[in-house]
Amino acid sequence: MLSEKQAEEAIVSSFDETVPVSSPSAGDHLDDQSEFSLKSIFWHGGSVYDAWFSCASNQVAQVLLTLPYSFSQMGMLSGIILQLLYGFMGSWTAYLISVLYVEYRTRKEKENVSFKNHVIQWFEVLDGLLGPTWKAVGLAFNCTFLLFGSVIQLIACASNIYYINDKFDKRTWTYIFGACCATTVFIPSFHNYRIWSFLGLGMTTYTAWYLTAAALVHGQDPGVVHSGPKKLDLYFTGATNILYTFGGHAVTVEIMHAMWKPQKFKYIYLLATLYVFTLTLPSAAAMYWAFGDELLTHSNAFSLLPRTGWRDGAVILMLIHQFITFGFACTPLYFVWEKVVGMHDTESVLKRALVRLPVVVPIWFLAIVFPFFGPINSAVGALLVSFTVYIIPATAHMLTYRSASARLNAAEKPPVFLKSWTAMFIVNAFVVVWVFVVGFGLGGWASVTNFVRQVDTFGLFAKCYQCPPPVAAKHH
Repeated sequence: MLSEKQAEEAIVSSFDETVPVSSPSAGDHLDDQSEFSLKSIFWHGGSVYDAWFSCASNQVAQVLLTLPYSFSQMGMLSGIILQLLYGFMGSWTAYLISVLYVEYRTRKEKENVSFKNHVIQWFEVLDGLLGPTWKAVGLAFNCTFLLFGSVIQLIACASNIYYINDKFDKRTWTYIFGACCATTVFIPSFHNYRIWSFLGLGMTTYTAWYLTAAALVHGQDPGVVHSGPKKLDLYFTGATNILYTFGGHAVTVEIMHAMWKPQKFKYIYLLATLYVFTLTLPSAAAMYWAFGDELLTHSNAFSLLPRTGWRDGAVILMLIHQFITFGFACTPLYFVWEKVVGMHDTESVLKRALVRLPVVVPIWFLAIVFPFFGPINSAVGALLVSFTVYIIPATAHMLTYRSASARLNAAEKPPVFLKSWTAMFIVNAFVVVWVFVVGFGLGGWASVTNFVRQVDTFGLFAKCYQCPPPVAAKHH
C-alpha cells in the first residue's frame, strides 16, 4: 500500500515532463500500484479525470437550489445569458490560475526547491511571483471566501433537511450538521476525494434533473406571474449569485497540486463548466417557468415542490454532497492553519485532525448567526468571489507577464485560440473592469441591501429562516 508521503513524492517527481515515459519514476510506480490497490482506486486520485470530477462536483452544490430564486429576481433571459457569461469568464480565470501555478512551480524547481510533503496554495503562488503584498491580499480574500463558502454549505444542510424532517428547527439542524461536517478533518488532502468527487457529481446530476422533471410535471401554477426583473437591487442580487455559482475555483491550485501531471489541468475547468451548464440551465429555467414570482420568497427550490420519494431522495443526496463540498472548501483552510501552527509536514492523520478542529468552530458559529440561505450567496459572491477568483487572478497574470523578458521565458505561452499576449491582456482587463463595476460595485450594493433586509426581517441567530408559520392549535 502506498502511504500519503509516497503519493506526494510521486507528484513531485512527475511534475517534470522531460522524464521519459519508460523511466521507472515514482509516478510510474504509483500507476502500477494503483491497478492492484483497492485503496488507490478509492483513496489516491491524481489523474485528469479526478481533477475534472473534483471541479465539476465542487462547482455546483447547494447553489443549484438557489438559481431558480435568482431567475425570479432577474428574469429568464438575463438568467440564461449571465450563466453563460460567468461560466466562460470563470473558466478563463481558472485557466489563468493554472498558468500562474505552472509558472511559479517551474521557477522554484529551477532553484531546486522541493515540494515534498508540501501542498502549494494560491497565496504562495502570488508570493513567489509578485511578492509579500500580493501574498497577504490573496491569503485574506481566499481564506475569507473559503470560510464563508463552508458556512453556506452548513446553512444549506439545515435548510434542506428541514423539508423532510421538521421536528427540529433549522438552527438545531445546523448544530447537528456542524458536528457531522467536522469529521472532514480526517480527510488528509484532495487526493483522498477521488470516490467522493465521483459520487458528488452523480448526486447533483440527479438533483438537477429531478428539479427539471418535477417542475415540468407540476406545470405552471394557476395565475403564475413572471415579472422579473422588477427591482434593480433584486436584479443585481441574482446576478451576483450566478457570479458566485461559477466562482468555485478558489481551490484550483490545491486540485492541481493533487494531480500527477498538473500541466494537463489547463482546460479541465472549462470542460467541467460545460457539463455544469447541463445541470444549472434546465433546472433553473423549468422551476422559474413553473412557479414564477413565488420563488422570490422561496430561496430554496425544494420548498415549492410536493413531498415525494423522489424529492426526499434529492434532499438526502444533496445533504451528502454538501458534506463533500464542505470538505472541499475547508481543506485549504486546514492546510493554512497547519502551516501556521507548524504541523503541515506531520504524517499522523490523527494529529493533523486534532490541529484542524479549531477551524470548524468559527464556521459553525457564523452559520448560526447568518442563516440566510440564498441572500448570503449573493453577498459572498459580490464582496469575496469577485476579487478572489476573478479580479486577482486576471490582475496577477497581467503583472506577472508585464515585461518582455517574462513573456519570452514564460512556462506557458498564450492559448491557441488567442495566440498573442496583447489579446490576453485585453481579455484580462475586460474581466477586471466588468467584475469590479458589475460584480463588486452594483452587485455589492444590491446584495448587501438584500442581506440587511433579511437581518431586519428575521434577525440574527434566526431560529428557522423562511419556515412556514406554525399552524395554530384548535381550542375546544
